Amino acid sequence: MIVSPVRPQDQAQDGAFAVPRRGDAVLNSMRGRVTSAGDTPASNGNIANIVTVIRILFVPVFIWMLFLDNHSGGVLRWVATALFVVAIATDGVDGHLARGRNLVTNVGIILDPIADKLLIGGALISLSILGDLWWWVTVVILVRELGITVFRFVVIRKRVIPASKGGKLKTVFQSVAIALFLAPLQALFRAVFHSPAGVITGVNWFEWVIMGIAFVLTVYSGIDYFWQYAKVRRAETDALAE
Repeated sequence: MIVSPVRPQDQAQDGAFAVPRRGDAVLNSMRGRVTSAGDTPASNGNIANIVTVIRILFVPVFIWMLFLDNHSGGVLRWVATALFVVAIATDGVDGHLARGRNLVTNVGIILDPIADKLLIGGALISLSILGDLWWWVTVVILVRELGITVFRFVVIRKRVIPASKGGKLKTVFQSVAIALFLAPLQALFRAVFHSPAGVITGVNWFEWVIMGIAFVLTVYSGIDYFWQYAKVRRAETDALAE
């Protein structure tokens, strides 16, 4: 009697065992809670992650509008500014949803900082290309932001360094400063209020002061993060020595 070999796919169909497939892993990751609170596993497609993805999708749209306006200070520039403000505001929304409804997932932990860096980085680089912001300011801020993000991902499995007040304040001033640079306030004052040159200069100085504060806080919070990490490492070393 000739016995034909049983192929894995035939056994899987007969229910002998299941052959893992990539599609199954993707499907399983999308199962779970989407909007409701609870203790069961949350879906990677939950509402908090959806908000984060929307924030990422806003980035190319507002950048495209920014360049399409080409310094005319028109409707497109205002729409680009509005999109940036809405996108930056969703950072608090998705975090609140994830923590408040226990929808925290590994995908969300990875996507959230990526969305933030794309939004801030895209705005800063665009402003520098358009000549509205000095390149060295953009470079220093981006080096700090990307450096801390990469470092955090490297050490996150071993220890967690909580965000400092300086880091949170930095985020607020960065957001406000970029929004001020994006908004064509000078064109608005000229066209609508017929403001004299002194007022326009004052508006320009105010924007740079806010950006200066954001810059200082960015550098300071970066140094402080590494300092806090060193303190945690030193405390762990002392505990082991005892």
